[in-house]
Amino acid sequence: MSAPSDAPAHHQSPLNTTTTANTPLKGDSTSAHAPAACPDPTLESNRHAAQGGQPTPHPSAAAELASLTISLKASLRQFPDFPEPGILFEDILPIFADAELHEGLVRALQIAVEKQFGKPDVVVGLDARGFLFGPSLALRLGAAFVPVRKRGKLPGPCETAEYQKEYGSDFFQMQADAVKKGQKVLVVDDIIATGGSAAAAGTLVKKLGGAIVGYVFILELDFLKGRDKLDAPVYTLLASQEEKLQH
Repeated sequence: MSAPSDAPAHHQSPLNTTTTANTPLKGDSTSAHAPAACPDPTLESNRHAAQGGQPTPHPSAAAELASLTISLKASLRQFPDFPEPGILFEDILPIFADAELHEGLVRALQIAVEKQFGKPDVVVGLDARGFLFGPSLALRLGAAFVPVRKRGKLPGPCETAEYQKEYGSDFFQMQADAVKKGQKVLVVDDIIATGGSAAAAGTLVKKLGGAIVGYVFILELDFLKGRDKLDAPVYTLLASQEEKLQH
């Protein structure tokens, strides 16, 4: 995973996880109305029951989320001194190279968002890694997806917000009709570092009249205190790093 444009990447060891009308003929059946003596064979729980056992219980959302985060964390790759000395680069791309991990990421984010923030109307993804999972998460939540892009990349009337990077500043834009007044908006990106780019996205949402319900990230650099710049609750799915890589 590349570090965002507003700050360096990660410390050596992730430390903690922050912190769901036709009437059937006689004898016909559907999964919703299967005869008691003949359980619907398409349902796993009924197959188990037909073999003399009890229906298999589903894991709780919390247990499912905990299991998913373990797998997702284990898939991350670390590259010391990239892109410059003193930085530990954590690569999230292996998640997207594996269909099961990709599905697990979207499911984990869905569970976390539904628990922490409820259902948003719009998911806003930041350029560029917010585009990797933002649309899939929005689809799973039944929400719209809206991209925030670097200046000059979007057609039509746009709102613009400036943010500071390590050297100089940059600009984010959002199409002027992308968010409607009063819509509940969730902002997502791969990592929160200094928080400047996420704060700029929040500024754009507010300019358009949206209400930010929260910010969601896969990883966080705690030592940069980026969440202090954000004006809504922040949730980090996986690990955070508290210090820079020392030599």
